[in-house]
Amino acid sequence: MKKLLLLGALIALAGSALAQEAMKAATVTPDALVWKDNPALPKGAQVAILVGDPTKAGEVIVQRVKLPPNYLVPPHTHPYAETVTLLSGSVGFGMGEKSDNKGGLSKPGTLFANPAKHAHFVWTGNEEAIVQVQFVGPGGIDYINPADDPRKKTN
Repeated sequence: MKKLLLLGALIALAGSALAQEAMKAATVTPDALVWKDNPALPKGAQVAILVGDPTKAGEVIVQRVKLPPNYLVPPHTHPYAETVTLLSGSVGFGMGEKSDNKGGLSKPGTLFANPAKHAHFVWTGNEEAIVQVQFVGPGGIDYINPADDPRKKTN
């Protein structure tokens, strides 16, 4: 497990190094964040982009994701390696194609490194949580069970 996390972190750092030429200097303060719903995540989550454009290939993306209490992002993969840092609240990071929410909840400061195309899921406890996610674009999420994809659900 530790080797897998280390591999994910190395992949994320290598991709980040390759994309650094496209990165511009920036300072983003918390009060400047613009939180928006993301149709790719189950209803209730909000995303704020700090750096980059997730639609562009090769760009370093830094975004924050606000997750409501008692929330689940079902098992999914990304086409990129990602590094996630828990900033506030408590979050469970699970591996695999089925969510069991049986692991413990992590505390702020926890880093989660995930290699590209590796199935995982995320859940919150009884409080809101904010994570910061870094990856090299373009962004994307593929749910293991297509029925979990909120973009395919009708209201």
